[in-house]
Amino acid sequence: MHNNYPNLVLAYHGCDESVRDAVVMGGSLQRSENPYDWLGNGIYFWENDEQRAYEWAVGLKARGKISRPAVLGTVLDLGKCLNLMERDSIDMLAVGYEVLKQRTEKFGLVMPANVNVSASNDWLLRNRDCAVIEEVHQYLRENGIAPYDSVRGLFEEGERVYPGSGFRKKTHIQICVINPNCVIGCFIPRKPDHRFAVP
Repeated sequence: MHNNYPNLVLAYHGCDESVRDAVVMGGSLQRSENPYDWLGNGIYFWENDEQRAYEWAVGLKARGKISRPAVLGTVLDLGKCLNLMERDSIDMLAVGYEVLKQRTEKFGLVMPANVNVSASNDWLLRNRDCAVIEEVHQYLRENGIAPYDSVRGLFEEGERVYPGSGFRKKTHIQICVINPNCVIGCFIPRKPDHRFAVP
């Protein structure tokens, strides 16, 4: 079983301009630890999608969480990755669910649920998914197994691109970095020089 993701990845983080500038100058990004985070606790990135990262930052501004939307570019080495587009990782997710189910039953707790918000058909609050992924990490710790450095998942989200489409407008690959050493470098994305083609 090969868990190490074999390539470096370009990924983008939507944030306030002050955060972007501080990180580029050597600062650190803060982990997200909300119970509804889609891929568990960690630092979130949009894989190879600067525009979606910017849209996220604009949404943060609209909710009054930041003042100047910006995008931080990064180069990531995902290391040992719980890659939810591969069979072994999906099987590990099923183990996490079973362990969580047993734990909630044993202690008389309520199983967390994923929830739709407003008129969306997307589960924007993924409490169950977050709890299952965190249970996977706990299972590895309790059994002396090397931890995951990152989690990677594909999410179909948003309206259909056209009637009858199997594609959705906000589909994306999201990365959650657990081990901050996966962040190899950070940069401010350059504006393209329109005199030349963009490769």
